[in-house]
Amino acid sequence: MDTKMSGIIAPSQSKQMVTNGVPKQVHHQPQQQQHNLGARVLGETGAGRGARLLGDGRSHRTHGVSDETELSKRILATHETDERGIHVKSVLSIIEVIFYRATADLPGYSPAPLTKSLDIVAHDEKAVQSAVELHDMVELPARIVSAISCEIFSKCSAGVDVNTIVMDILQLIKHYNWDSKVLLVLVAFAITFGEFRLVVQLYSSNPLAKAIALLKQLPEILEHAAALRPKLDALFALINEILDVTKKIVEFYDIPRSDYFTSDSPEIIAASSHIPTAVYWTIRSIIVAATQVLALTGMGIEYLTEPWELSSLAHKLNNIKGHLMDLIERCHRVIQKRREDESFEALGRIFSITHIDNTKPLSALFYYNDGQPPLYDCYSKRRVTTEEYRRKVVALFITDLDPELARSTEYSILQQMYVDKRQSATRAQSQYEVIWVPISDYWTDEKYRLFDTMRDQMEWHSIHHPSVVPSVVTRYVKEKWNFAKKPMLVIMDTQGKIAHHNAIHMMCIWGSLAFPFSMTQEKLLWDDMRWSIELVADNLDPNMGIWLQDNRHICLYGGEDVNWIRKFTRIAKDVAVESGITLELLYVGRSKPKERTIKTVIDVITKEGLSRTLDWNLIWYFWMRLESMWHSKGQLTKPEDAKKDPILLGIIAMLSYGSSEQGWAVISKGVGEMVKSNGEHLFKVLAEHGRWKMREEVLGFVPAMGEYLNQVHLEAPHHCTSLILPATGAMPETVACSECGRLMERFTMFRCCLD
Repeated sequence: MDTKMSGIIAPSQSKQMVTNGVPKQVHHQPQQQQHNLGARVLGETGAGRGARLLGDGRSHRTHGVSDETELSKRILATHETDERGIHVKSVLSIIEVIFYRATADLPGYSPAPLTKSLDIVAHDEKAVQSAVELHDMVELPARIVSAISCEIFSKCSAGVDVNTIVMDILQLIKHYNWDSKVLLVLVAFAITFGEFRLVVQLYSSNPLAKAIALLKQLPEILEHAAALRPKLDALFALINEILDVTKKIVEFYDIPRSDYFTSDSPEIIAASSHIPTAVYWTIRSIIVAATQVLALTGMGIEYLTEPWELSSLAHKLNNIKGHLMDLIERCHRVIQKRREDESFEALGRIFSITHIDNTKPLSALFYYNDGQPPLYDCYSKRRVTTEEYRRKVVALFITDLDPELARSTEYSILQQMYVDKRQSATRAQSQYEVIWVPISDYWTDEKYRLFDTMRDQMEWHSIHHPSVVPSVVTRYVKEKWNFAKKPMLVIMDTQGKIAHHNAIHMMCIWGSLAFPFSMTQEKLLWDDMRWSIELVADNLDPNMGIWLQDNRHICLYGGEDVNWIRKFTRIAKDVAVESGITLELLYVGRSKPKERTIKTVIDVITKEGLSRTLDWNLIWYFWMRLESMWHSKGQLTKPEDAKKDPILLGIIAMLSYGSSEQGWAVISKGVGEMVKSNGEHLFKVLAEHGRWKMREEVLGFVPAMGEYLNQVHLEAPHHCTSLILPATGAMPETVACSECGRLMERFTMFRCCLD
């Protein structure tokens, strides 16, 4: 049954009213007009029974609307344009002052849910400032506010149902945007509520307020304030929800929607459904709250609605608030993502062009917190601005926040480079600076403490605090520079361009000769290289330079098989004597060595005088340098050229031998031709020296040995090697076996590196 009531019922007329959802015949007599007026507003009340408020917040089916969809259509039909609006934030600030600590005005009534833990003075000052801004910026439509107030209080007094009042008010404000609609209705209610508060506040001290209070029969209410607490609690809780939902509506319209959304965006489509409904139920709740003030100021406390009915409406508003919060959060996520994407693209543009110097790109990487320098000199313990890196090459040492960082290969390489830089600070190759940039997906207090500890142990520069690295930079480092846990050294040149995405390998290979650590310099260095013992061994042994200068025969060998080492070194020395050559033997261990095992082998070689040997630390560096060669040369070599590049093939062969525990050797004369093979084949070649000695006189020792070695490879049973490469860095699609040339199968291996 439609429960709408239109107009004011004449005293002598008989009309059906709805009380607790049941139609009831009500006969009105003139002498009972005031009582019946209240009944028309709140519903018929009986002895000991709370008045039933028409707008109880339950399903709107009670008010004749079939369902939510039909209600939404009717709400939208009242809206014509968004051409008008008010300065909602300033208005809302003033309204909050009116409702703030409302319960504190009632004698004998302790603060209730509306009370907030705010500083009153600060809050009031903020409100005053908002009032000034409001006066300067926009004029409130007083006529509209007055009309809304009349609609609420006259029609409530006349017994018109709440749904009709809401729709009539929405027609009044059909040209206002949705956030302004709800604010205008709230203003109308706030004025009445504020006047009520003023009278209550000044009742005991101001004669005028006391006179008004007496006419409104407020003393009775003040006397029963404590007894009315449940009902007043429910009222103030409802007002709280009204304010909260209003704030969320205002917050949504404060979002820069036109910049980040279109009419087809899911968030805007959702808003077009949620916001009008939220406005409707907020206005409806305001009207219900207004009827309570009407009961308090004129009709009598017996017309106050039961607490559970107000709580039901407050609960509905709370659910609406939840939906709005979700919607706003979704919008903020979209905007944040779009802004991050824009910043991400802007960062890419900055690094793609040449600048006068590198200060702008560095400023884009590191955020100035409160204008303080974002970087830190770990050696001199002082903060550093980006200006101090002008005209310097900057090496960004990007790492995970790993307490074991100081034990990593990359850290060791960089530390050695930095020691050399400090010792020769004025040379051209030292005009660079290292900045440590730790990357983490999230930061905790424990991580902050670890960061401080690690930073204090370094000698180069660092970010001053993790907060100076924006999240978009972290994303850029991962997506564009391919950072994934493994330490890397990104080079920014003096004009702010990224000259190399990981120069740690060229530093390891060439040291200061790699300066300015650019891809161009790396290519030039490789163009000058050829596959030789000089490239492989460099100057790791102090005698290497003399051996190369004297064009001696040099043999690098490795493995962990002590018995093979004994047999190989002895027969190699014997063959050298037979051939009348000087053969320098140098033990270089194996790749990924276990310290205890290798040191045992070194002790045997040294005690038995089998050959010279690299120290443990240099063995580690020898293989690390070969891996760096593989990374460096591999990224510069086209896939179609990899199978015929002698340097890359030689590096892969060396790493293949180093991946095995078995013996192997490389023999060369000076910087000339090299022969290499696994220990079994090379021992066989040396043992059969008599068979190829005659060719040695024609070709030379190394070429003749290589010729015979090829025959051994052809005749010997198929015996190939494995190649263990680190999981990080560029991984080739295919690798040929260093022994037979066939493509090797690819496997994944997990191995513990501890002894």
